[in-house]
Amino acid sequence: MASQGEQELPSRAKEEEGETSATSKSASKKAAKEKEKAEKTARRQELERQQKEQAHANDTAKHLYGSMPSPADPAGSIPKHEFTELAEIYDAKEDQKVTVDARIHNARVQSAKLAFLVLREEAHTIQAVIAEGGTNKISRQMVKWSGGINSESIVRVTGLVKQPKEPVTSTSISKFELHVESIYMISEAAQMLPVQVKDCMRAPPMNEEESKDEPETDSQGLPVVSLNARLNNRVLDGRTAANQAIFQLQGAISNLFIEYMNQNRFTWINSSRLAGAATEGGAGVFEIKYFDTKAYLTQSPQFFKQMAIAMDMKRVCEIGPVFRAENSNTHRHLTEFTGLDFEMVIKNDYHEVLSFGEKLMLYIIRNLQGRTEYKRLTKVVDQVFPGAGDFKLPTEDSTLRLTFAEAVKLLNDAGIEAGEFDDLSTPQEKALGRIMRESHNTDFYTIDKYPSAVRPFYTMPDPANPKLSNSYDFFMRGQEIMSGAQRIHDYNQLCDRMRANDPPLDPLSEGFRHYTDAFKYGCAPHGGGGLGLNRILQFYLGLPDIRFATMFPRDPGRLAP
Repeated sequence: MASQGEQELPSRAKEEEGETSATSKSASKKAAKEKEKAEKTARRQELERQQKEQAHANDTAKHLYGSMPSPADPAGSIPKHEFTELAEIYDAKEDQKVTVDARIHNARVQSAKLAFLVLREEAHTIQAVIAEGGTNKISRQMVKWSGGINSESIVRVTGLVKQPKEPVTSTSISKFELHVESIYMISEAAQMLPVQVKDCMRAPPMNEEESKDEPETDSQGLPVVSLNARLNNRVLDGRTAANQAIFQLQGAISNLFIEYMNQNRFTWINSSRLAGAATEGGAGVFEIKYFDTKAYLTQSPQFFKQMAIAMDMKRVCEIGPVFRAENSNTHRHLTEFTGLDFEMVIKNDYHEVLSFGEKLMLYIIRNLQGRTEYKRLTKVVDQVFPGAGDFKLPTEDSTLRLTFAEAVKLLNDAGIEAGEFDDLSTPQEKALGRIMRESHNTDFYTIDKYPSAVRPFYTMPDPANPKLSNSYDFFMRGQEIMSGAQRIHDYNQLCDRMRANDPPLDPLSEGFRHYTDAFKYGCAPHGGGGLGLNRILQFYLGLPDIRFATMFPRDPGRLAP
């Protein structure tokens, strides 16, 4: 007789067999549905492909837009002389045919038959129209493609210059627009950009110290792009008309410096930026590894300029980087900037050098204010930074020059306490700048005869009063742009000054020996100065921060981009 357990086994097996059968049927149904869905998708994709191919086959303008044709294709090869820059279209003629390479500043589809683009090249913009039909049989596909191009993409456009019914107020070229005949993609920009160039075209926050709580939008609800956001995306920010103008003016200042130096028969030198000792007192230098020893980035080409004078080069100059390891997070300090340096032999009196520097600056500023192209660029900057064209100079062909004692008296008379032998602070310098503008109608002036205690060890003391020195600073809008002086050229006097320095410096050490030896062998009396290119640009234009005047600024918190 079978046990109860043995009698139940066949029943369980049947149940399991039923469950397996049901699962198999469910899986089959699911697989069939997925197969049907995949087949529908495939049929839809195939239909879309066929429709696309049919549309392409029927597209009367397919050869007039899309990817840039290869140079071997006649459509992609255009003689260089037939290219036009947007700047040339201001003076174009009606129905003139032009080909331009430009960025898409904005693109929009008005309807299936009409799209508008704004093309941008440097500071210049023009409206472009793509309309269905016409002589070239522009297609709706071409209209749709053109209106969907990502902003900042670079395209090649050929079209006819036309006069619109009303001036286009949103573009710099207002009396003409471009009726597109062909448009090809040269370089496509990403659809999502970290900042929009059009947003960077508006004025940034003007406070000197950027706040973490700055608003994300302005009073009109438009995005506010902070200075940090601009610098973090400098490639995009640098495309704005104002930035294009700022950096062209920076080049203009360098060119004017070069012009004046060449006119006055200076010899161009290229000194090293590496030194074996922390020169000029030892503070504020970057230490670097130099194989198995230490080296330092130079604070200035000062020693090299003087050594060149000792080589009997009577007048030398150079343009190059200057490094300052100063943890200064202000609107006018950088750890790297561009210096415009000069040094020259003195025949009778050190004021020969001071007068030369003053004439140099007048030459630069008057030409910035007088040459047509530079005036145009300044007006572009003024649209974003109001007051850029408001730099004051006296009508006379000379510079307002004060002694340090006179500057201190002016400040004290204005109720601003200043010491007779103390260096001027930044607030004091700014206050003096306001006094000079109000009382003398000038934003550029010089201060002579600084106290010896606030100048470097190589500065020549005033023979009549050793507490003072034959040194000077230049100012723009109340802020320093240059330090200069007559240098000590006597070997023994130089060594004595170095030993008396605080802290003392050893003139015979390996780091200084080559410099001091230059004077042991005989050296003519000389003097010079070092101008800060970035500061000249900043204060001439009245920019709120020196970083606006520097393409890729370096400060204590920034090493990129």
